[in-house]
Amino acid sequence: MNEKHDFASDLRTYLVGFALAALLSAVPFAAVALHRPRAQVLWLLIGCGLVQLLVHFRCFLHIDLSEQKRDDLQLILFSVMIVVLMVGGTLWIMGNAHRHMM
Repeated sequence: MNEKHDFASDLRTYLVGFALAALLSAVPFAAVALHRPRAQVLWLLIGCGLVQLLVHFRCFLHIDLSEQKRDDLQLILFSVMIVVLMVGGTLWIMGNAHRHMM
């Protein structure tokens, strides 16, 4: 009986996450289709992207702020930090090389 409840609860979480992700993807597209100002669309896109990141963490990856999941969240954040440092450093070096060669 407990497995059915877990399955139903997980299915509900996935469906809510899917609906939120679809809505958060459709809103910036609608803003572009309605020819909103570029700055407004940019801020809307950034905001919807950040909220969608949280939706994916909570609904699909089952990451929350509980003690049990905190290690997973720290691992994900550390991985993101390493990737940002690597990409940022690469762009910085390539930009510097490009500036000195021109």
